[in-house]
Amino acid sequence: MNEIEKKSVCTCGEIDDNKKKLLEVIVSVNGDKSQLMKVLNAAQEIYGYIPTSAQKTISEELDIPMAEIYGVITFYTRFSLEPKGKYNIGVCLGTACYVKGSQMVLDKVKEILGIDVGGITPDGKFSLVSTRCVGACGLAPVMTVNDEVYGNMDPSKVKDILDKYV
Repeated sequence: MNEIEKKSVCTCGEIDDNKKKLLEVIVSVNGDKSQLMKVLNAAQEIYGYIPTSAQKTISEELDIPMAEIYGVITFYTRFSLEPKGKYNIGVCLGTACYVKGSQMVLDKVKEILGIDVGGITPDGKFSLVSTRCVGACGLAPVMTVNDEVYGNMDPSKVKDILDKYV
């Protein structure tokens, strides 16, 4: 029995594919606690967010208290405790963006998608977050869709951008 199979033995039967992938990452870091960020990044990629079950696996395998893991997850905006849509839309509400009208952009996204900040469309296609800074102040106001940055936004551009992802 290899290392991953040993770690994946449970009383509930078969291990799901996501947990197996997560365990492979944990094995690859040899249980090194200092690699928590790498493991959390992998968990975020595998699940699309970091569910409690993944936190528990990480806690057990790296011998790190759940509270510490939760603290890291909630500190960094890159991590999410809730599922995100296939396309995660972020509207920057940092000072430079806000002064240049990002609240109006955010309001337009909310209107078009019919969701509020923190929400996800019923089909799971879009989720919406507000951010504090994207690091693109010279392009303010800024909206992101996953890793794509859209600068110099105004409400009239929102629908055309979202239509690209429909």
